[in-house]
Amino acid sequence: MARAKNVLWIMCDQLRYDYLGCTGHPRLKTPNIDAMAKRGVLFSKAYVQSPICGPSRMSFYTGRYMRSHGSHWNGWPLRVGEPTLGDHLKKIGVRNVLVGKTHMAPDLEGMKALGIPPESVIGVHVAECGFEPYERDDGLHPSGRPRPKYDDYLRSQGFEASNPWEHWANSGAAEDGSLQNGWLLVHADKAARVPDEHSETPYMTRRAMDFISEAEIDGRPWCLHLSYIKPHWPYIAPEPYASMYSTEDMIPAIRSMRERQNPHPVFGAYMDMRYSRNMARDEAREKVIPTYMGLITQIDDQMGVLMKFLEERGLLDTTMIVFTSDHGDYLGDHWMGEKDLFHEQSAKIPLIIIDPSKEADATRGTRSDALVEGIDLAPTFVDYFGGKVPGHILEGRSLLPLLRGERPPDWRKVAFSEYDYAMQDVRLKLNQPIERCRLFMVFDGRWKYIHASGFRPMLYDLETDPQEYVDRGDDPECAGIIARLQAELFDWALHPNDHITTSREKIANYADNQLQVKGGILIGIWDEAELAAIKDDIAQRAKM
Repeated sequence: MARAKNVLWIMCDQLRYDYLGCTGHPRLKTPNIDAMAKRGVLFSKAYVQSPICGPSRMSFYTGRYMRSHGSHWNGWPLRVGEPTLGDHLKKIGVRNVLVGKTHMAPDLEGMKALGIPPESVIGVHVAECGFEPYERDDGLHPSGRPRPKYDDYLRSQGFEASNPWEHWANSGAAEDGSLQNGWLLVHADKAARVPDEHSETPYMTRRAMDFISEAEIDGRPWCLHLSYIKPHWPYIAPEPYASMYSTEDMIPAIRSMRERQNPHPVFGAYMDMRYSRNMARDEAREKVIPTYMGLITQIDDQMGVLMKFLEERGLLDTTMIVFTSDHGDYLGDHWMGEKDLFHEQSAKIPLIIIDPSKEADATRGTRSDALVEGIDLAPTFVDYFGGKVPGHILEGRSLLPLLRGERPPDWRKVAFSEYDYAMQDVRLKLNQPIERCRLFMVFDGRWKYIHASGFRPMLYDLETDPQEYVDRGDDPECAGIIARLQAELFDWALHPNDHITTSREKIANYADNQLQVKGGILIGIWDEAELAAIKDDIAQRAKM
């Protein structure tokens, strides 16, 4: 019997596009990820639908824009009834399985209103964003939070503490042995107290391999979302990765003093956030970035382990492999920390897809400059498994044609991303009403336009200003470009895919085949002759 198709969807948290060897970093060692790029397609213009964990992931997991799924911030529940990738895959007999992070918050109020017990089969499916949680671990476990299974694992290896995640895996030790809290940037240059083999990234790799081994016995096709919680903060790595890179390996900060001179109010407010002020300091960059690089190489080493595991089991020939990130990290570039805004460091992500199909042989090792969005993965997976992509629900597009060398002539001309800063101190700094704290990015491959409710727009020309130093949002010479991209945003805003309960085929069939008349609803017809003519037309269409 032919083996079932599978998808292995690997996601890193807060991994920048340009922090891989295959995407141009001059000193970072990622030979295994580079090898993956040679076996598949590297997309050079892939963008997230929101540059922050929760909303971005909800877009990945639903295949829908933030404006459509409604989860605007970390911890905002995805409402009950919002269709997910798991719902679409379940219809075609594919398991949708999670190992690692989702940032999903269940809609407990909605479940209660519908009488859905959270512990029931349906309740777990809804509460886990359509995933079968083999092992969920969102990777942020300060004291007082629900404890992950990883804590029990650490204790089983002799790493005792009330919070072993923090005390061992995400803290260092001073020369006198005292604990150095890994949450604090000043300790980012310390080695984690846990050995490499017991740290989070190798642990999650092993858990993914455990699932794959068990799934071979089960026999059903699967989509496994292996979602690593690094290189996201706390920025701390075990040896040998903690000392693998030094300040000599860092690339210069991408920033200009011009950015600080009369900046756009929203950009200025973000540059003034605590994490931005700290990460803009050279001292902080020199502590954090070598460790960030070490965490990436640790992930790369685990890619080597994982690919060897798949090869030994003969799964490389039937498994689509996707490597990506949920957003980037400023790391002090543009005087910023964290993510939040739409510079390339934040909104652009690495995306490598290996399609094992023979039809994809011609594109192996190539780069695609097509504008791609995170929401494209859900329809790609449905398409790969042979399902019909529900275009009235999914707002992304299948990437299979691009993977197989067939760029559709109507491929998107612009990419969109959104951000809601109502939960941030920026709202207070700007004295903005909650419902007006909205940012929208429209990018056409050259011009990046950012609509900021209540303020003038931002605009960057990545052809003449690839580092995005010069905001031309108030430049009169750019008025025509701004108007064109505003029109794109207006058209997008007015046409969401919100016919969730009614397919396009059903809508088309209703008018095309005069179903209203067929059903005996005879509205506005003058007489029997007109009715007879209509019925004759219906009969003629049926013969076509």
